[in-house]
Amino acid sequence: MADLEWLIRMKEALDYIESKMEETFNIEDIAKVAYSSPFHFQRMFYMLTGVSVKDYIRKRRLTLAAQELAISKVKVLDVALKYGYDSPESFAKAFRKAHGITPSAARESGVQLKAFPRLSFHLSLKGDKEMDYRIETRDAFNVIGLVEEMTTKDGENLRRIPQLWIEANENGTSDKLIEIGVDKDILGICKDFNHEKETFSYWIAVEASSETDAQGFASTTIPAASWAVFTSVGPMPNAIQQAWARIFQEWFPATGYEHTGGPEFELYLPGRPDAEDYRCEIWIPVMKKN
Repeated sequence: MADLEWLIRMKEALDYIESKMEETFNIEDIAKVAYSSPFHFQRMFYMLTGVSVKDYIRKRRLTLAAQELAISKVKVLDVALKYGYDSPESFAKAFRKAHGITPSAARESGVQLKAFPRLSFHLSLKGDKEMDYRIETRDAFNVIGLVEEMTTKDGENLRRIPQLWIEANENGTSDKLIEIGVDKDILGICKDFNHEKETFSYWIAVEASSETDAQGFASTTIPAASWAVFTSVGPMPNAIQQAWARIFQEWFPATGYEHTGGPEFELYLPGRPDAEDYRCEIWIPVMKKN
C-alpha cells in the first residue's frame, strides 16, 4: 500500500469512527473501512497515536457527552445511553475519571471540562534516510523467562515495562536467564494481545531448548513465522523507540506487509546499552497482504 493510499484509508476509518459515536459498532467494521485486518489496524493505531482504538473512542464519547451536558438540559441518563453506557452509575464513574467531576457538575457555569480532540493523520514525505530490514523465516522456538500482564490503559505499560527491566537487572533475574539461555541474547517479548481488554503479556526471556530446566521461570513457545527484522543503532532507549516509530510511520504504510497478530520482540545483543554504537533488533511477524 502506498503512503498516500494508506493515509486516505486511515482518514476514512477515523471519519467512520466519528460518524458512529452514538451507535454500536465493532473493530471489524472499522478495520474493513481501512482495508486492514482488525489486529493490524489496532496495532498501527496504537503505535501511531499512543492510545488504543477502544480508549480513543471512549475519550471522544466522554468529550462529546461533556459538551452536551454543558450546553443543554438533557437528562444524564439519556446522555449515558446515547454514548453507550448501560447505567448512570457506569457513566458517572467513567465521566469522573475523564473530567474529574460528576456529570451533573458539568452543567455548572464556569466549570472546567477536558476535551480529547479528534485525531487526524498527516502524510510526511521524508525519504531522506533509508530503512534497512530483512525478512527471516524461523521455525517455532521455546523461551523461558519472567512474564507479567500489561495494560495499555492510560499508557500504564509505558511506565511498568521499564520498571520491570530495572527490577530484573537489579535482582539478578536477567543474569540468571542469560546463564540458562542458548546464547547471550535476552528478549523483550510482547504477546497475547487482547485489544478488547487492552492488555498483553510482556516477557523478559531467553531462547531455551525444550529440555532446559526452567528453574522456576515461565515458558512458552513462539510460533513459526516470517519476520521483518530491523536493527536499531544507538543508546537505549531512545534509539529503539525511534526505530519503532519509523517502522509504523514509514515502513508499514509503504509496503504490502501487515502484522500477523503473533508475538513480537526486541532482541538485545551483548554490549553497553548506553553506547552510541549499541545494536539491538526488532522482530515483527508479518504477512504479505493480498
